[in-house]
Amino acid sequence: MLKEFGPNIWIADGTVVTAAAGFHYPTRMGVIRLANHDLLLWSPIALSDELGAEVETLGTVRYLIPPNALHHTFLGDWQRAYPSALVYAPPGLREKRKDIRFDADFGDGPVAAWAGEIDHAIMWGNRITTEVVLFHRESGTAIFTDLIQQLPRGWFKGWRALVARLDLMTADEPAVPRKFRLAFTDRQAARLSLETILAWPTQKVIIAHGPPIIEDGQSFLRRAFHFLSR
Repeated sequence: MLKEFGPNIWIADGTVVTAAAGFHYPTRMGVIRLANHDLLLWSPIALSDELGAEVETLGTVRYLIPPNALHHTFLGDWQRAYPSALVYAPPGLREKRKDIRFDADFGDGPVAAWAGEIDHAIMWGNRITTEVVLFHRESGTAIFTDLIQQLPRGWFKGWRALVARLDLMTADEPAVPRKFRLAFTDRQAARLSLETILAWPTQKVIIAHGPPIIEDGQSFLRRAFHFLSR
C-alpha cells in the first residue's frame, strides 16, 4: 500500500470520497520520516489495520497533518489509533472540527519539531480554503492538496464532466482549478506565499488528487501558478 517516493518519504492511495454536489475524488496520504524516525502523516486517508501496520514499520507516528480545512475526514480515526500523536491545525479547521484535539496551529514561522527537514508555507488569500504546503528537503518534494489537481478524462460523468473540464480539473497537465484561481481575492497575500514556495529547490511535487510530478518540479509550479504573476 505504501509506495516509496524518495528518501524517507512515502505515499499511499486511499478510498474515493464524495464532496459537495456529488463530485468524487481519489485520496492520497504522505508519510515523511524524520531523522529521529518520528513520522509525519500528511492528509491521512482511511485507516485500516494493514495500512497502520505498514506505517508502524517505518517509525513512530508522531505528527498528524491535515493540510487544509477540507482534508479532515479520517483525522479522528488516526487520532484515536495514535493518541500521543500531535495534530497541527491549518487555518479554519480548529473551528470546524470541535471533536478533534488540536495540539498546535500552523503559522508562517518554522515548526521547531522538524525545522531543517521540512519547510512549509501557508497559501494565504484564497476564499475557499487556506492550504498549508510542505517541502521535504531531503527528497526535494513539494506537497500540495487541493490547489493543484488533475483527474483523468472520464472520471466524472454527465454535467460533472463538463464542469470538471471547464474548471481545468481534467486538463492535460495538473493545474490550479479555475474555482481556486477566482477565489484568490487577496492576490498580494497569495503572491507573497508563492514567493516562498517558488524559492524552494523543488524537484518533485505530490498532489492529493492527481499524478505526482517526478522531475523539474520548480518549473512545473511556475507554470501552474503563472496566473498569479499577471
